[in-house]
Amino acid sequence: MTARRNNLVLIGMPGSGKSTVGVLLAKALAFGFVDTDLLIQSDQGRTLQDIVDQDGYLALRPIEEQILCRLTGQRQVISTGGSAVYSDAAMTHLRSLGVVVFLDIRLTTVRKRLGDYSLRGISKRPDQTLEALFRERHRLYSRAAEIVVSGDGRNQDEVCQAVLAALPATFNQGARE
Repeated sequence: MTARRNNLVLIGMPGSGKSTVGVLLAKALAFGFVDTDLLIQSDQGRTLQDIVDQDGYLALRPIEEQILCRLTGQRQVISTGGSAVYSDAAMTHLRSLGVVVFLDIRLTTVRKRLGDYSLRGISKRPDQTLEALFRERHRLYSRAAEIVVSGDGRNQDEVCQAVLAALPATFNQGARE
């Protein structure tokens, strides 16, 4: 693994554990942690939900792409927003930085974890159901991922351990360079 790809990039649906598991992974690997949703909010001076409510769901995507394409650094766990996979440019850049891991959960798990998802700043068409969004994104996550780890039936520590176990043997070596 080259020094350029010594980051760990987490993708998946809202509620899949990207932020929670990401922090655990960062601790286990002695990495930094970056939550790109927080970077977007800081850059824009407002919440994701405000962006979606005020400017429409499509307004979030170019902002997210810009933030993701500006990411640099080494030895970081990068938790992306659920809509990161809509940008080919962003995903190409993220793959150049690190190993992309899809935290995969079933739709029933998404529903259970999100509750009222109308307050989560989810970038979706106003007429789009959660089921349709899930199907659309699942294909994109699966295509973008180098590693897929199921979060169903596992707590956050178990998901963290499953991700660590799924990493290529060369990752920890490359991560220390």
